[in-house]
Amino acid sequence: MSSSGSFKLQPPINGKFITILSIDGGGIRGLIPATILEYLESQLQELDGEDARLADYFDIIAGTSTGGLVTAMLTAPNKDNRPLFAAKDIKPFYLEHGPKIFPQNNMILIGSIIKGWRFLTGPKYDGKYLREVIKEKLGETKLHETLTNVVIPTFDIKNIQPTIFSTFEAKKYSRMDAKLFDICIGTSAAPTYLPAHNFQTQNEDGKFQEFNLIDGAIAANNPTFIAINEVTKQIFEQTPYFKNFDEMKPANYGKFLVISIGTGSAKLVHKYDAKIASNWGIFGWLSDGGSNPIIDAFADASNDMVDYHISVVFQCVCSQKQYLRIQDDTLSGEDFSVDISTKENMDKLVEIGTNLLKKPVSRVNLKTCLFEPLGTTGGTNEEALKEFAKLLSEEKKFRNPKVPTTNKL
Repeated sequence: MSSSGSFKLQPPINGKFITILSIDGGGIRGLIPATILEYLESQLQELDGEDARLADYFDIIAGTSTGGLVTAMLTAPNKDNRPLFAAKDIKPFYLEHGPKIFPQNNMILIGSIIKGWRFLTGPKYDGKYLREVIKEKLGETKLHETLTNVVIPTFDIKNIQPTIFSTFEAKKYSRMDAKLFDICIGTSAAPTYLPAHNFQTQNEDGKFQEFNLIDGAIAANNPTFIAINEVTKQIFEQTPYFKNFDEMKPANYGKFLVISIGTGSAKLVHKYDAKIASNWGIFGWLSDGGSNPIIDAFADASNDMVDYHISVVFQCVCSQKQYLRIQDDTLSGEDFSVDISTKENMDKLVEIGTNLLKKPVSRVNLKTCLFEPLGTTGGTNEEALKEFAKLLSEEKKFRNPKVPTTNKL
């Protein structure tokens, strides 16, 4: 058994890269990145032993909404100060608790009436079970206690502005050192689906900070760029974690090693067009064919703009191989729903994640702005993750030269 899991990842001063893992929002579709993450962690374990965990290899893990929950689960400490969840535990968590978080009504007519009434009078789900299970798992753990740095976007509906929860900020400002439980419930509070979340923190002077949070997807459904910005900010401020990292300039994208995992989209299905949308009023934009067009549009726009921006800068500095975006744009029907938690749909989402590993690596074409497969030259997502696992393992060895990390299972 490797001892790699017993040592926290050292700051990147002696390494080559700043390593970032990012996970999109998407409700029950979190099963897709859960499947991808399980594979990535298995590759790290083949290299460094069965104790290897994702939190041991990334300087920052970022997540929005369901991705924020996964982030907390991967980085919250257990009683042995190791990650509360291994990546292989995330998928079973969703399969067990998803149907209770998003309860389905099997009686179609009654179910439609109930959902319609809830849509008019309040959120579709009361969120009680979600709060209970997250409270049970995360307890009183605070943001500063995570085993690596995390970044979780939320949106404060009272102040009408994004609120970014970052381990770096939590260690500097006690008012931002919220409980992971509160952060997860806040970033998951998708409008029309789950209720907004209110809580307070208290700083060292006894003053209270109030938060009124809804879904982080309103700010950034794909939090990759926010994670990079957080690093840039810390480098600019010369914080201890990044101080003197190879004299890195804040915008030196060549030093980043980034894996960004989506929860799928239905853009290739072309569900809507201008003719359809031109007839929508308030209810049409909020609900059409069982989906939520306005929220879908915000989420997909956020995902694509972030991916496009990062692709541009990484390709411009010839570091495109250091940025891997894994996303499936071919979802359709129930696959694309954020809350259909039937066994059939959840099994399908797992299958989508498994198949996504076999698909070719895709990248934004800077001429067409489309996310396109690279073809045979880029290999599959599975092959790319294997290569990234090697880079991550090597990076960890650079930073911890006295720690043995080469023991195989």
